[in-house]
Amino acid sequence: MSWTVIFNDIYWVFWREIKKFTQQRARILMLVVQPLVWLVLMGNSMAGLTRNPIAAKMLGTGNYLTFMTPGIMIMTALFGGVFGGTSILWDRRLGFLNKMLSAPIHRAAIPLGKLMSIGLQTMMQALIIAIISLFLGVHVVTGIPGIIFLVFIAGMFGIIMASISLALAANLKSIESLMAISNFLTMPLMLTSNAMFPISAMPAWLSVIARLNPLSYAVSAMRTIATQGWLFHAIWMPVLLLIIIALITVSISIMMFYRSVS
Repeated sequence: MSWTVIFNDIYWVFWREIKKFTQQRARILMLVVQPLVWLVLMGNSMAGLTRNPIAAKMLGTGNYLTFMTPGIMIMTALFGGVFGGTSILWDRRLGFLNKMLSAPIHRAAIPLGKLMSIGLQTMMQALIIAIISLFLGVHVVTGIPGIIFLVFIAGMFGIIMASISLALAANLKSIESLMAISNFLTMPLMLTSNAMFPISAMPAWLSVIARLNPLSYAVSAMRTIATQGWLFHAIWMPVLLLIIIALITVSISIMMFYRSVS
């Protein structure tokens, strides 16, 4: 089978997922409302932190909302990606997965098409967050290229989490089981990262965990670009680690999907 055929198969699975998404008006509405609530409520509730010069120095900016915006983008990618496996389980429950498996398409196109769809949806939401944050007074020092970078990193992290979710869904029989595991994963990942607070303000034991947390890699790179500029010496390592993690998790999700349908 040629690469052209495989890419065509991936495209049609991707397009089906996007079409399903565009037909869910409530979901599209939440795509806008959820980040707005997080930015307005959480950003303003913590705004007083920057009045303390020590706290402002730890944050690296005099505006907590600027500090928090990359974290909100990654939290959105985390929540959006970690439930991505439900698509496989719904298709299995409705019998559509069997129809796809019996069709003359490459089996890897099924998880890859779904992952690409989740990546695009994540980038859309990250872009919405960026636009809302600009209206709320956030200043991204690298301008539009920096915003594009933030959106790209958020999309890649969404694919990482979706790959983990798809790998789990390939071996689970119920949506409820996946939801329970996903909820168990999201809070520890979020609370043991630098999404909301700087690592320098954490206890020693928690800072060690935060430095190992992939979510922190993404936030660190995004926050550097947003508040300090194109400091390549500070961002190349986190970005490289994210790319490696993405390749590993996508490969695992494909392998687990193959195993579950063979």
